Amino acid sequence: MSPTTAPWWRNAVIYQVYIRSFADGNGDGVGDIAGIRSRLPYLKSLGVDALWINPWFKSPMADHGYDVADYREIDPLFGTVAEAEQLIEEAHEHGIRIVPDIVPNHSSDQHAWFRAALAAGPGSPERERFIFRPGRGPDGALPPNDWDSRFGGPAWTRVADGEWYLHLFTPQQPDVNWQHPDVHAEFESVLRFWFERGVDGFRIDVAHGLVKDPELPDLAGLDGGVHPFWDRDEVHDIYRAWRKVADEYPGDRAFVAEAWTDTPERLAAYLRPDGLHTAFNFDYLMASWDAKELRAVIDGTLAMLGTVGAPATWVMSNHDVMRHASRFGRNAARKWVANESYVPAGPADLELGTRRARAAALLTLALPGGTYIYQGEELGLPEIEDLPEEILQDPVWERSGHTDRGRDGCRVPIPWSGRTAPYGFSPADATAAPWLPQPADWAPYTVEAQTGDGTSMLELYRAALLLRREHPALGDGGLTWLDAPVGVLALRREPGFVCVVNLSTEPYELPGHASVLLTSGPVEHNRLAPDQAAWLAV
Repeated sequence: MSPTTAPWWRNAVIYQVYIRSFADGNGDGVGDIAGIRSRLPYLKSLGVDALWINPWFKSPMADHGYDVADYREIDPLFGTVAEAEQLIEEAHEHGIRIVPDIVPNHSSDQHAWFRAALAAGPGSPERERFIFRPGRGPDGALPPNDWDSRFGGPAWTRVADGEWYLHLFTPQQPDVNWQHPDVHAEFESVLRFWFERGVDGFRIDVAHGLVKDPELPDLAGLDGGVHPFWDRDEVHDIYRAWRKVADEYPGDRAFVAEAWTDTPERLAAYLRPDGLHTAFNFDYLMASWDAKELRAVIDGTLAMLGTVGAPATWVMSNHDVMRHASRFGRNAARKWVANESYVPAGPADLELGTRRARAAALLTLALPGGTYIYQGEELGLPEIEDLPEEILQDPVWERSGHTDRGRDGCRVPIPWSGRTAPYGFSPADATAAPWLPQPADWAPYTVEAQTGDGTSMLELYRAALLLRREHPALGDGGLTWLDAPVGVLALRREPGFVCVVNLSTEPYELPGHASVLLTSGPVEHNRLAPDQAAWLAV
């Protein structure tokens, strides 16, 4: 890469691989590295630049890999380190970069450090790597404070000797203590381990949650101010050190933060020139299907990230939220509160949701910066909202006392070919069914069924990604809003590109143009129907 070429991460289209559900190479019903390797030609033909792979590290799978027992080993369910190295090499041959997850806020309770901490007892150096405290009350039977787990229930678990340890997620995910130098050294070593094996960066899980107030104050006693465990300023010292590690390696190694913040200004703080490279844009993901709100989010994002010279990222779905075809399939497709579950309003109209999802894809891919595609969104997959309760596996289901169904509905294995399950997800001689059942009516969603069908979601994505790669106006840069009626978004990017999205209830006459590059649906008499989008050459 020449010095004048922008780093790849400023405008990349990154495809999220939820490894358990992408492709099963060995027939055990669970996706794996062999499955990813087998589908690299598909990913290249789709036109993506990189893969973000959800955790593949050795894990007891209490939270499907987000409870890491060994950061330098691949879980046998997924493969081996040697297979990971083969994947990295083969992906690079296809022009695709690899960005695995890293989970620095917590480990597994089966991690060697935590097992040593339990064995060593109160007051030991081993326990200082985690957050152990005595309980409250005469016999220490009450948790040290009133913090709750993100997955429901208290954020503290008591061990046999009477002390309590902090876990902001499940009890099997003890939070590590980022005030301890061993933790800093260990994670920097893990980064180097994988950088030396060729990964191109990391997605940082719970990037905003590493540092806790050492006083561990009750939330009930706080009156605004700095939160005791979310988005504390001290976290940026960690990422400045990580940036130095990444800069030791060639090839523009990059980080993306999963950072939930209260304001765009707080998010921008993660992306200063000596910090992380990019961060997920959750304001865009959570926005409702509303032109005014979407424009405000886009403007706010570009303005604030511009103050630190960072590119925007745009994402509509991921492994933690309801798929957007189902969210948009509700007339009350509304915004929801950060860090809270999305509760849908009424049944989904999937015809409406699909139409909006097609239009949203063209809007998203036309915006300045980079984009994330969650596996299966290019197939138009909906959320599976009727999985039987007895098969739900997300720990949120149990931790919430069976009041929150959790995230399994967006994690159902994706369909590749054939008329019946497993739709090519597993090989023909598979010994087990997919780990979550696929619907009986998914045959039209397969890659096989959609390939070559010019009206399909898959071919829309392929066409859009090809144009995005070839058109000089698309990728990183700026935009100008054009005058348009209420409910219509019209943006121009130079040279010579306009994207129009009709979120109103009335047809909209397209502005003057030289040619139509791509539309999300048929355009008749130069009028864009409601919930449709068009790319124009001007």
